[in-house]
Amino acid sequence: MDGIPDSSTEDIALESKRLPVLAITIAFLMVVTISILSIYGIQVTNSKAHELEQARLTSGNLALSIAQQATDTFDEANLILEELIERLDDQSPQALEKTQKLLKKRVFTTEQLHGLFFYDQQGRWILTSFDYQPVAANNSDRDYFKFHQENVTLSPRVGAALRSRTTGEWVIPLTRRVNDAQGHFKGVVLASIKMDYFDKFFARFNIDDQGAIFLALPQGTLIARRPFDEKLIGTSLAKGEIFSVHIPKAPAGSVMVKSIIDGVDRLFGYRVLYKYPLVVAAANSRESILSSWRADTYKMTAMIAVVLLINLLVGILLFKQVRKGLRVENHLKKARAVLETLVLQDGLTGLANRRHLERNLELEWLRASRQRSSISLIMLDIDLFKSFNDHYGHVAGDHCICAVGQAISQCVRRPSDLVVRYGGEEFAILLPDTEPGGAYVLAENIRLAVLDLAIEHTENPAGLVTVSLGVYSCVPASTEFKSLLMQADSALYMAKRAGRNQTVPTS
Repeated sequence: MDGIPDSSTEDIALESKRLPVLAITIAFLMVVTISILSIYGIQVTNSKAHELEQARLTSGNLALSIAQQATDTFDEANLILEELIERLDDQSPQALEKTQKLLKKRVFTTEQLHGLFFYDQQGRWILTSFDYQPVAANNSDRDYFKFHQENVTLSPRVGAALRSRTTGEWVIPLTRRVNDAQGHFKGVVLASIKMDYFDKFFARFNIDDQGAIFLALPQGTLIARRPFDEKLIGTSLAKGEIFSVHIPKAPAGSVMVKSIIDGVDRLFGYRVLYKYPLVVAAANSRESILSSWRADTYKMTAMIAVVLLINLLVGILLFKQVRKGLRVENHLKKARAVLETLVLQDGLTGLANRRHLERNLELEWLRASRQRSSISLIMLDIDLFKSFNDHYGHVAGDHCICAVGQAISQCVRRPSDLVVRYGGEEFAILLPDTEPGGAYVLAENIRLAVLDLAIEHTENPAGLVTVSLGVYSCVPASTEFKSLLMQADSALYMAKRAGRNQTVPTS
């Protein structure tokens, strides 16, 4: 009948209104989910990289400490051998008797020494620090004796670990060739170092149950290891990645490798000794290094799952309320505003975050390039922050980051400047239209402002929380804005290497 509306026409009109709302809702749910997962992925990746980097520093420091101790240990033994060689010029019975008494005294007063010996050119025992010696004792069959017999070098030599013929204990031989007045082979002096001494020293270092510390010859022969396993002494590590790949490239470093002994992935800090033919290495297992990271990741994953579930339930609710288009649209606008804040603002300090920096940096770089004006970037890092966290706890660490962020903000006064929490304990300050001198003065003001906070930090040599800063200024000559980040970060690295608590400018 005329004047009666067609119900099918009304349905089509209603559906046409409903479809855009559904599309917006679906798009919103996807954006939120992808954003949450992206932020989560970035956080997980960065925290993992941070854990590994801190572990690299730890393993490198362990290797350095062990290397210094090993050097000191062999230095002390080598000085005793030098003294023994000087006394061998006089081999009268009276002189030999006095020398033997001296050897006993040296062994008694030197913790690492197992014994001291002198063998003549035939390998016969002439002097020993022990009160007895095996009948017809002769060491001409030992590798170290053959080496010195055939080689004219007078330098000390560290040999493969072996069992003492006197006591049956495992020892590490430090030997030197002895020549007569005409320069001919006269014999060998030996200082045997207790392997047990290195076991006790290694035990002082805090490594996990699957960690390892070892001492090896340059060709890879294992001479001491923690955990100790007698069957492994003398094993060759030459085919392992440290000896076959990394040592030829660099005499010291930190690398993640799988052990050829037990197949465990470990982050090794290794170092080649410069005074003696030895390699030291210390490592914690990858499993132990990442255990806390995994625990935090599992917790965060559970939280993200709850958030996503809530997001799904909200989506279902929005679907049911589809006829209330304006209300749904308002919800979407509000949610997008919240998401924009999450994406561009750091949740802890309230400062801009790394994503915000990259967005503004590219725009300011292009503007400076067009106007031929100077642009500056300051990169800032809290010194020894991991030690601060370990000593005072993560809550105090968060307070410290917030305090430093506030101090930076108080120093930066221009509306055009941008203060950013770049990640972890690192900050960045973008300074458009700023010359090198002005950027350096601002960086120094920030450094002093942080010092004025007087935040206690007993693990820092300064006793307070300090920061290192790198400054880079330039007039852009290309469209590659990332060079600004790289140069400022390089300057920051130089500041930290130079001793921290300072500003290093570059342009």
